[in-house]
Amino acid sequence: MAETPKGQQTRVKLLDAAQTEFSEHGLAGARVDRIAERSGVNKQRLYAYFGNKESLFSAVMTRVYQHMSQAVPIPTTENGLRAYVGEVFDYHRASGDLVRLLAWEGLHYRDRPIPDEKERETYYVHKTAALSIALGIDDPTAAARVLIALIGLASWPFIVPQQRRLMLGPDGDSEAGWALLRASIVAHGHSVIDNVLEGSV
Repeated sequence: MAETPKGQQTRVKLLDAAQTEFSEHGLAGARVDRIAERSGVNKQRLYAYFGNKESLFSAVMTRVYQHMSQAVPIPTTENGLRAYVGEVFDYHRASGDLVRLLAWEGLHYRDRPIPDEKERETYYVHKTAALSIALGIDDPTAAARVLIALIGLASWPFIVPQQRRLMLGPDGDSEAGWALLRASIVAHGHSVIDNVLEGSV
């Protein structure tokens, strides 16, 4: 049976509240009571929709990944790939939930399988396939290594904002400071791409 409009609204309210709660407290520290209170939906309804806290966290992760892939699709051309690093940087600066949620997820699960493991693998298979086209290579594993490097460059200042603050000081938070950091990260991203295109990686 298809979900009613009211049911869809309830689901969105729960996901909105859960995304905020998980982003602030992680999976272990988040409380279902607070999510219910934030959403204005009773706790029993939350369990009826999502079953348990881990399933709710998984649904939030699916949603933030979908948002990211729509806002910053993986490019399939070299020029698009060169722009990608800056676009990912800009995305995380505007919306920090994804990197915080990924950090919490990593701390919680470490090397253990995550609940939506296969879906996440499929997501990255598609990304590395597109990246292979952009790089003109026929090696998904090599493309995956490049993707890890590019994502790492673009996201690290937001995963560990305290390091950025301590290293760059107060000027790092000015628009000029952010612009310099972005330019540096994009330049390093281009070096990674150039190494692949030149056959050095």
